[in-house]
Amino acid sequence: MAPRLLCPTCRREIQWSEQFPFRPFCSERCRLIDLGAWLSERHAIPGEVADAAEQAPPAADEAPRR
Repeated sequence: MAPRLLCPTCRREIQWSEQFPFRPFCSERCRLIDLGAWLSERHAIPGEVADAAEQAPPAADEAPRR
Protein backbone atom coordinates (compact mmCIF):
# COMPACT_ATOMS: atom_id res chain seq x y z
CA MET A 1 0.00 0.00 0.00
CA ALA A 2 1.35 3.43 -0.97
CA PRO A 3 1.96 5.91 1.87
CA ARG A 4 -0.56 8.70 2.33
CA LEU A 5 0.49 12.32 2.75
CA LEU A 6 -0.96 15.82 2.64
CA CYS A 7 -0.44 18.19 -0.28
CA PRO A 8 1.87 20.95 1.03
CA THR A 9 -0.28 23.63 -0.63
CA CYS A 10 -3.94 22.72 -0.06
CA ARG A 11 -3.52 19.94 2.54
CA ARG A 12 -5.59 17.46 0.48
CA GLU A 13 -4.73 13.86 1.32
CA ILE A 14 -3.04 11.97 -1.52
CA GLN A 15 -1.25 8.67 -2.04
CA TRP A 16 2.37 8.46 -3.13
CA SER A 17 1.49 6.64 -6.36
CA GLU A 18 1.29 7.03 -10.12
CA GLN A 19 -2.27 8.28 -9.62
CA PHE A 20 -0.76 11.61 -8.46
CA PRO A 21 1.99 12.50 -10.98
CA PHE A 22 2.65 15.89 -9.31
CA ARG A 23 3.43 14.37 -5.92
CA PRO A 24 3.98 15.56 -3.25
CA PHE A 25 1.39 17.99 -4.64
CA CYS A 26 -2.13 16.88 -5.51
CA SER A 27 -2.20 18.76 -8.83
CA GLU A 28 -0.21 20.92 -11.22
CA ARG A 29 -2.08 23.95 -9.84
CA CYS A 30 -0.78 23.32 -6.30
CA ARG A 31 2.73 22.70 -7.65
CA LEU A 32 2.68 26.05 -9.49
CA ILE A 33 1.32 27.90 -6.45
CA ASP A 34 4.25 26.54 -4.43
CA LEU A 35 6.75 27.46 -7.15
CA GLY A 36 5.34 31.00 -7.24
CA ALA A 37 5.80 31.29 -3.48
CA TRP A 38 9.49 30.36 -3.82
CA LEU A 39 10.02 32.75 -6.75
CA SER A 40 8.35 35.65 -4.93
CA GLU A 41 10.40 34.80 -1.82
CA ARG A 42 7.39 34.06 0.40
CA HIS A 43 9.16 30.72 1.02
CA ALA A 44 12.84 30.82 1.91
CA ILE A 45 15.48 28.64 3.51
CA PRO A 46 16.57 30.24 6.79
CA GLY A 47 20.07 31.64 6.91
CA GLU A 48 22.10 34.77 6.66
CA VAL A 49 21.30 37.16 3.84
CA ALA A 50 24.04 37.05 1.21
CA ASP A 51 25.77 40.24 0.16
CA ALA A 52 24.49 41.42 -3.24
CA ALA A 53 28.08 41.75 -4.51
CA GLU A 54 28.70 38.07 -3.68
CA GLN A 55 25.57 36.99 -5.57
CA ALA A 56 26.25 38.85 -8.82
CA PRO A 57 28.24 36.88 -11.39
CA PRO A 58 31.37 38.63 -12.72
CA ALA A 59 30.95 40.69 -15.89
CA ALA A 60 32.10 39.04 -19.10
CA ASP A 61 35.01 41.51 -19.48
CA GLU A 62 36.07 41.15 -15.82
CA ALA A 63 38.78 38.69 -14.82
CA PRO A 64 37.78 36.24 -12.06
CA ARG A 65 39.12 36.97 -8.57
CA ARG A 66 41.66 34.64 -7.03
